[in-house]
Amino acid sequence: MSTPTPGQTVGPFYGYALPYTGDCELVPPNSPGAVRLHGTVRDGNGNPVRDALIEIWQPAPDGSVVRQGGSLHRDGFTFTGWGRASTDNTGHFTFSTLGPGGEQPFFAVTVFARGLMDRLFTRAYLPGPDLDENAFLASLPEERRRTLIATAEPDGWRFDIRLQGEDETVFLHFPGHRPGNVATGAAD
Repeated sequence: MSTPTPGQTVGPFYGYALPYTGDCELVPPNSPGAVRLHGTVRDGNGNPVRDALIEIWQPAPDGSVVRQGGSLHRDGFTFTGWGRASTDNTGHFTFSTLGPGGEQPFFAVTVFARGLMDRLFTRAYLPGPDLDENAFLASLPEERRRTLIATAEPDGWRFDIRLQGEDETVFLHFPGHRPGNVATGAAD
């Protein structure tokens, strides 16, 4: 029988170990159809998290699952549906991407930050009339549901992430995934 060892948190190592050229540009910002997804990551006290890493996965604008390689070596025109962005000193992150397609479009979002025992999963749904028909969103209390809906802006969307406390973002738990730290608002 082995003795359990203490857990280790993820990060903070994002500033030098994981960023790469073009990581947050799923498409170049000035390319046709480019939109911006951005927001701020905050801790339980409302303070910005300056060393978080956000990853997004998304379908193509036509709703299809992107099966194109090249995310780590961007060529400036191939859309891969995956990106990574570090937060700055104000806790802000930004992506240049294309709008996801599908009946109820959303970005799958993963958060890595200091103090977390494992990554956190959430979603950023795009605002629209079809959200009332979304079974997952309908299963949440209305005040929690809004933490998963991005705010439309002229050049794209804003999606703020709150790790704990008041207005905590709903985080997801997937079968088979054993997170070491899931916020109190986690949904199964």
